[in-house]
Amino acid sequence: MFTPRVPNGLARAAVRFRPASFAGTFVALLLAAAIVSACGILLETGLRASVPAERYAKAPVVVAADQRVHMRVGRGESEVDAGAPVPDTARLPESLVDKAAAAPGAATAIGDVGYPVRHDGAPLTAHGWGSAALTGTRLLTGDAPRTGEVAVPTGLGAEAGDTIALDTPVGPGRFRVSGTTAGSDTGTVWFGDREAVRLSGHPGRVDAIAVLAAPGTTTAALADQVRESVAHTAGARVHTGADRGSVEDPNLANAEELLIALGGSFGGVATMVAVFTAAGTVALSVGQRGREFAMLRAIGATPRQLRRTIATESLLIAPLAGVLGCLPGTALAHWWFGQLRDKGAVPEAVGLHVSWLPPAIATATTVLTALVAGYAAARRPSRTAPGLALARSAVEQPPYGWIRTPLGIAALVGGIVLAGVAGAAGGEDAANAALGVVMLFMLAVALLGPLIARICAAVIGLPLSVAGAPGSLAAANLRTNCRRSASAITPIVLAMAFASTLVFLHTSEDRVIADQRRDAVTADHVVTAPGGLASDATERAAATPGVSAAVGLLRTSVLVPVGSGGERRLLSASAQGVIGTGDGLGKVQDLDVRQGSLGGLRPGTVAIDTTLADSTGRRTGDRLALRLPDGTRASPRIVAVYARGLGTGLVTLPAADLGTRVTSPYASELLVRATPAAAGRLTALGTVTDPSGHAAARDRDREFNAWANTVMAAVLGGFAAVAAVNTLVMTVLDRRRELTLLRLVGTTRRQVMGMIRWEALLVTAAGAGLGTAIALITLNPMARGLTGEPPYVPPVLYGAFVAVTVGLGLAAMTIPARAALRGAAARP
Repeated sequence: MFTPRVPNGLARAAVRFRPASFAGTFVALLLAAAIVSACGILLETGLRASVPAERYAKAPVVVAADQRVHMRVGRGESEVDAGAPVPDTARLPESLVDKAAAAPGAATAIGDVGYPVRHDGAPLTAHGWGSAALTGTRLLTGDAPRTGEVAVPTGLGAEAGDTIALDTPVGPGRFRVSGTTAGSDTGTVWFGDREAVRLSGHPGRVDAIAVLAAPGTTTAALADQVRESVAHTAGARVHTGADRGSVEDPNLANAEELLIALGGSFGGVATMVAVFTAAGTVALSVGQRGREFAMLRAIGATPRQLRRTIATESLLIAPLAGVLGCLPGTALAHWWFGQLRDKGAVPEAVGLHVSWLPPAIATATTVLTALVAGYAAARRPSRTAPGLALARSAVEQPPYGWIRTPLGIAALVGGIVLAGVAGAAGGEDAANAALGVVMLFMLAVALLGPLIARICAAVIGLPLSVAGAPGSLAAANLRTNCRRSASAITPIVLAMAFASTLVFLHTSEDRVIADQRRDAVTADHVVTAPGGLASDATERAAATPGVSAAVGLLRTSVLVPVGSGGERRLLSASAQGVIGTGDGLGKVQDLDVRQGSLGGLRPGTVAIDTTLADSTGRRTGDRLALRLPDGTRASPRIVAVYARGLGTGLVTLPAADLGTRVTSPYASELLVRATPAAAGRLTALGTVTDPSGHAAARDRDREFNAWANTVMAAVLGGFAAVAAVNTLVMTVLDRRRELTLLRLVGTTRRQVMGMIRWEALLVTAAGAGLGTAIALITLNPMARGLTGEPPYVPPVLYGAFVAVTVGLGLAAMTIPARAALRGAAARP
């Protein structure tokens, strides 16, 4: 391997006097650095994400339950934790409060709980009065609350001694107002500490324990003592410093997972695409100078000198391109992160972390890519005998190689085999296998590019023979210059395949979900309210004249182990808790039951969707191992398997099994079968809509997923599209002598431009066709595994993709061709 110590004069002269020859390489490396740095910044932000402590700012030590469910997979050194964050909040036994308070150095310990309550339909938050010491809340009038009492903010309109009605997670009740409070918690009511835990819906458990230090006790010493006190309680974690903020904001864990997935998983794919594309551009740039290198070999330049020259050129261009590329990469990361925060996927308190590491890695990646690609491209001309160098540079090299062709065939065969495996698999296994399919096919296209270009030129070029001289010239050019054509086709395939896979996967899911939601709701009316319905809304609706069936639905998620062996993981599955009976649910919701019956749905049982049944290998009568929203283990018996889970919920179980495991046990919606006259009476419970209006309102919940897929498709597809345009411009500008020669032998300007247009159409058509084929092969098992239905490709959207691809290809080739022809006309 060569490592030049100083740039040699030949490389400096080439960059100085022929800058246009290196412009395309510079652009490709700059874009690659931008992609790598942007994804690296998001990944680092996810790894270092934190929020400052606000509620627990006065407590140096906070004890909370582990908010992750852990699952070890693999064996030995390959063993990893395939856990996931709990969907709701994991809690601690209330008995730990006294243990933490008894720790040496602790002044007191406060068991903190927080949950929603409702007053006259307005949502409020309830806490125990002991937590007021953490927020600085003080009494303006009256006394601290005791059993049966509540302290309320002044803006609630109640005075000490009044009695108010509050709807709590354990049901509605009336409480005497013990006093009024002043402070920043204007939407908070305060119960006595013991009663606050009882009314929370999860008696005997607290959200967290805030430990205050005695005078003279350091935070580190107190944390050690508290850690020793709670060491025997499984899942208890001690937090100090900035780590306390993660206890306050449960969304931080989900934000970390999202950022790590974007920067790590998507970033890995994006980096591979960027490196492949940049390497192809570098190889094209070196290949275009084959005549120059042949001349150097003919006059006595050694292979080492040629390799040193190309390496030095890379070192002159790649570092600058990498550094400059990090600027738009940082801007992209800022924009992307800002959008995630605006859409609520990342807490407002989390900041984007930009350090020197991602730009350094991006710059090093571009330099290494340029060096390796340049060395590989220079390998053939540098090893050619001086006497044969000029002769070989005048003819096109064969479209195959002894290394890349066997590797490309192996990748192609692997993609075909894995596509068969994905098609035979079901559920999540099919979707996961399909991700490997697209990667293998893309690798095959990159390695077999010249051979694919030769085949495409032979197949698609046949109809061009009837297009006259321009068409015939275009077909001949593409057949005889397959390596040049491959360098343009490959990035088009990348853009089309990745953009189509990401976008059309969402359209496939979106269509199935919309159809299932529309078909599943058979109720006449749907009742909803901000923050959830009253705890007795289902009973009140059922007692309303004209109502024949009323069922409340509590929306949440559960964790289900899926996969096998080292591929096991925890799937976050949407769940609906039924407030009512299974028979009543069948009257207002048609889940398309395939096995069993919803009539058997009662505490300790569950109904699941067919895709989840396939992923877990479970059927009716089996036990389904799952984790409830707070991470508690459960193994309910399966009584039914249905087919409309994507539009309703992958898991259906009685709300009684969920009520004590969620922070807000209120029904999200109420499905009612009733006469039209009863609709007016239901307005006392919330907003009444028909099923179609309810489905349209819930469609907004999918907007973030659609936006995320669109952004990822735009980043990858946009990069590949720009790379394709860059490559096409490079190939046209390199053909100035060829275009001039055509004009000298009598070819008209119109015929030359016609040839260029036909070449652009052929190249873009080949790239779009191959990209579409790869996307469809990948989408079929993915869509069937995730939805049970074939993929849905909107014709208008696909037509727009093709039109943009063809338009970019035409512009990228015709504009520089016109400039080249103008220069040819000005020269004798």
